[in-house]
Amino acid sequence: MSGDSTPSETVLPGSKRLPEEARAIIARLDRLQVWALSPAFIAIIGLGFLFTFYDIFDINVSFIQTCIGLVKGCTPETALNSLALPVILNLAGYVVGTLVLSPLADRIGRRNMLLITMLITGLGSLYTALSPDIVNFNISRIITGIGIGADLAIVNTYINEVSPRRSRARFTTVIFIMSALGAFFGIWLGLLLTTEAAPWPQGLPFAIAGASFSNGWRWMYGIGALLAVIAILLRFQLPESARWLISRDRLQDAEVVVQSMETRAARRGALAEPVLSEVPTSVPISAKVPYRDLFTNALYVRRMILLFIMWFIAYITVYAYATGFTSVLVSLHYSPPEAGVIAAVGTIGFVAEAVIMSFIVEKLERRYWLPIGAAVTLIGAFVVALAGTNLGIVFIGAMLIFAGFNLWVSPSYALTAESFPTRARTTGFALVDGVGHVGGGVGILVIAPIIPQLSVLGALLLISSFLVIAAILAQFTRHTRNRPLDQVSP
Repeated sequence: MSGDSTPSETVLPGSKRLPEEARAIIARLDRLQVWALSPAFIAIIGLGFLFTFYDIFDINVSFIQTCIGLVKGCTPETALNSLALPVILNLAGYVVGTLVLSPLADRIGRRNMLLITMLITGLGSLYTALSPDIVNFNISRIITGIGIGADLAIVNTYINEVSPRRSRARFTTVIFIMSALGAFFGIWLGLLLTTEAAPWPQGLPFAIAGASFSNGWRWMYGIGALLAVIAILLRFQLPESARWLISRDRLQDAEVVVQSMETRAARRGALAEPVLSEVPTSVPISAKVPYRDLFTNALYVRRMILLFIMWFIAYITVYAYATGFTSVLVSLHYSPPEAGVIAAVGTIGFVAEAVIMSFIVEKLERRYWLPIGAAVTLIGAFVVALAGTNLGIVFIGAMLIFAGFNLWVSPSYALTAESFPTRARTTGFALVDGVGHVGGGVGILVIAPIIPQLSVLGALLLISSFLVIAAILAQFTRHTRNRPLDQVSP
């Protein structure tokens, strides 16, 4: 075995020596160069992402119909005024879920919590579909948010820990393709079920909403609940993260998982020798509460502050477009069907971006993708604003906007998960990304009243500008690409 010398290291107070057996398993895990779990697991994990982003985006087109049905006096032109509260409450649910449930994944396991979070999310979606009034609708969005907030943190942690070292961002992005498909289906189904038929491209000629069918938005959330049920059943097949098992001293269980991964990886070529010298000889003793592992460590406190501010500001742009693009366009005097079509076509850019990024994301450090995304978003904003009544040009601009405000997300997911230690990785992700979602709600609350007073260019530049600020902050993060997790975050 090459590189198997044991480095001399004094065990510091508050640390424990890592057993040689554990170090050997980690070294064997780090040597894997390919996806070493069943390919079906990519689809299973991805289905959860598909549902999550379906739920995030389905409100974009459908909320106008929801508002008219549940809010007295609501019109398509004023729906934007009522959008902020359910979005903020949904994101408040994210914060509650991610802070309360995500740390449990550091205590009882990634796989077990993935089942629980998807169950909560599905129940919330079903409650939304059955909501008799706006009060219950808002409560249901809180419940759904609780599940989604925790699920995002745990899924990204899980992917980061089971992916090969040189491809963590790549496989995060591969699974993110399912997120793009979820957004695509959420918006296009909204167009089909919640807008009236109109000649293309002013609308969808075969849309079915109308006087005799005004509850299409309920079907939207009902479909979401069904997707959740399917995701739960499939997630039972997932193995536990070997890194988490090692952190809990369950070495025999970790050995079984890693042996299975090695067997599958060996089918695609000879395995490299494990490099034991790259694995630390000691690790900090895990606190009973994962928050303590982070807040008592100056390194992780600095990372949390920087990443939280980055996500908070970036999500102002993301959620203004993801949940409010249709309502924003209507407030800027596009007709509801026309605005829905523009948003729906925009999701094509999201899907295309995710596919392209899966091939190129590892070419650059994670932090460089955010300024690229901000630039693409700004270009899209200019194209939409300067296109006038030329819908073909508007469609191109919308696709650029959707590509831009999403292309940085998956590498930033990888960066965030890489920035925290295994013993508190889900908790760290939850604190910065989960709580950072509040920025999306705050942004809509602050921006919504201003939008109708602005030109199309002014409104879209205002929304996009927050991504530029986040891109600047991202440049202060660390290089994490192709580095062992235990070196990046000891």
